[in-house]
Amino acid sequence: MQGQISTVNTPSEQATTHEKYSTLIPILVAGAFFMENLDGTIIATALPQMAKSFHANPVDLSSGMTAYMLTLAVFIPVSGWLADRLGARTVFTSAIALFTFASILCGISNGALQFTAFRVLQGIGGAMMVPIGRLVVLRVTEKKDLLRAMSFITWPGLVAPVLGPPLGGFITDRATWRWIFYLNVPLGIIGIALALLWIRNQHEDSQRRFDWLGFGLGGTCCIAFMYGLELMGRQHAEWSAVGAFLGYSALAGWLVVRHMRRVEEPLVNLDCLKVHTFVIAMAGGSLFRVAIMASPFLLPLMFQVTFGLTAFQSGLYVLAMFAGNLTMKSVTTPVLRKYGFRTVLLVNGIVAALLILLCGFLRPSTPVAVIVAVLFLHGLTRSMQFTSYNTLGFVDIGKPLMSSATSFAAVVQQMGMGLGVAVGAVALRAAAWFRNDTSGLPTLNDFHIAFWLVAVLASLAIIDSFGLAHHAGAEVTGHAKG
Repeated sequence: MQGQISTVNTPSEQATTHEKYSTLIPILVAGAFFMENLDGTIIATALPQMAKSFHANPVDLSSGMTAYMLTLAVFIPVSGWLADRLGARTVFTSAIALFTFASILCGISNGALQFTAFRVLQGIGGAMMVPIGRLVVLRVTEKKDLLRAMSFITWPGLVAPVLGPPLGGFITDRATWRWIFYLNVPLGIIGIALALLWIRNQHEDSQRRFDWLGFGLGGTCCIAFMYGLELMGRQHAEWSAVGAFLGYSALAGWLVVRHMRRVEEPLVNLDCLKVHTFVIAMAGGSLFRVAIMASPFLLPLMFQVTFGLTAFQSGLYVLAMFAGNLTMKSVTTPVLRKYGFRTVLLVNGIVAALLILLCGFLRPSTPVAVIVAVLFLHGLTRSMQFTSYNTLGFVDIGKPLMSSATSFAAVVQQMGMGLGVAVGAVALRAAAWFRNDTSGLPTLNDFHIAFWLVAVLASLAIIDSFGLAHHAGAEVTGHAKG
């Protein structure tokens, strides 16, 4: 009809719209990831002031950090099922809303038990954001743009644990610890609005039943394993309890794998473990993540306990890693395009392990410029390795397995982050055991030995990369086969 306005987009307009959202959505998801990851470490320097507010022991409040990380790991697998059933946009926006609401409750809490309960609620919201955000990005991104998109959503996991302690200390000193949580409110509102505008509410299999047995076995396996390691890092560890928790974790892990391979509709489809590149990214990437996440735990402690720095000063030192993370982002794609995943993971992995080893030689007398240079280079290598592993894991995953693969990867990554702290504490305890010291106060040599042990773990992480083909992921990186 003459005069009618056409509402059908031309192919070029549709392509432009798709390219626009394939750029905007990773930025939105990165912001949500940053908010979720930041809250895992930001309260570390605020614990003394929080303890005064609650009339409690600061050590007792560490349960707030542990509960948050555990909840993230346990509830991540539920998100994949919810996204398939209710739609990715519905779950993602609901997760941000729950996280924001729980942040308000954390800010107004008046007791340690109440605070821990609200942190669990906050962790449930965060657990929904992690894999669903990644799933949304994977669905709107073409393979040729996957590396760029994954680079966007990798940086929050690198930056947030480093930025958290100094930022938490600054907010606590300048205002009150409650503002750590109140600041999430405007960010959450903005995130919800943008998600409703930009993300399509895509569904997959809405009839798939929820695997309650798999959820119970997998969740308790994660909790028992992390708590067992946490007990190992304590000064007066009850080894019978350690053995019981780790033993149950092993049993539950075996049972949940057996269950998921037999049940018709498992919580996570383990067929993704048949994809070679995904297995390498999960195995080697997990070891590397555990090793590398020990640094933000060990470095501030070493700077405060043995260098005599304040919490804020030590946090500023660690910001050198943050600068390295950001600097590497601009060169990650061209480096992977030129050398490919296999070469980058092997060479960069070795350099990363050596830099962790160098941290075991830092002393109070070490020039500031040298310390900053080591931490900056450490940030460069950890950023390159993280982005490479995170991208490699999905280069060969087909659409039917995308939901299960993202949930599985998110659980493994979150566990790796939590285990990094636990492994750092265990390494310190092992160092004290080597010199037969039971005083409980770590010395500079203890920290040095701990870094050396973590460096060994980081070097073991690259072994799997030898099994990669030279052209692995070439479709994503553009690296020439051969």
